[in-house]
Amino acid sequence: SSRRAGRHGRLMQRSGRLGVGVIGAGKFGPIIASALAGAGHALTGITSGSDNDRVEALLPGVPRLDATQVIERSELVVIAVPSSELAELVEGLAAVGAWQQGQLVLHTAPEFGTDVLRPAAALGAIPLAVHPAVSFSGTSMDLVQLSGSFAAVTAPGAVLPIAQAIAVELGCEPVVIAEQDRPAYAEAIATATSFSRSIVQQATGLLSGIGVEHPGSYLSALVRSSVDQALAEAGRIAPLDDEGF
Repeated sequence: SSRRAGRHGRLMQRSGRLGVGVIGAGKFGPIIASALAGAGHALTGITSGSDNDRVEALLPGVPRLDATQVIERSELVVIAVPSSELAELVEGLAAVGAWQQGQLVLHTAPEFGTDVLRPAAALGAIPLAVHPAVSFSGTSMDLVQLSGSFAAVTAPGAVLPIAQAIAVELGCEPVVIAEQDRPAYAEAIATATSFSRSIVQQATGLLSGIGVEHPGSYLSALVRSSVDQALAEAGRIAPLDDEGF
């Protein structure tokens, strides 16, 4: 439960800081690192990305390391790379014996549970999957979005409270998603994000076509209130039983 996760998160903070390293310097990685640093953990390093200036602004002074160095120096390794690259990365690092016994390894991909981390687990690492349900921009504003959002967590039963605690330290309410349900979860996330963007783009395009200036600003209040209303209505809908009633 989230209450248990909160207690566990406070215990982690009281008992000392984890050395946290991040593989992936895109939109997700630096924000996750910044949030965990804000929760009291020490940042050991992050891999380089295409926009190191942005990363430096978010994480001033944090060392730029390669992936094997991040693993070597860290008690918790956060892997925040595109989903299509995750399995190959984990396997490649396992092939060179990079993962360490007892090390926490966490990925942020929505469609995978912890099976994708099996090569790391085979070397003694502890696999965790935590996906914050936030559309990341890669800026400090994402930290505000994280606070009060939800995160899907998947982990073996014995270490599930650790995954929940990390979600809480990110500012999220943890929701447990079973390993076999991660593909459906990822489809829901993709549907919500892609549909929202395409509808807004279509609507603003129509307004632009009839000469409305700043169509995004014009639709902002309408879209936000409509989405809020739809979400509130969805929260009131009771699930159907097996016979459709």
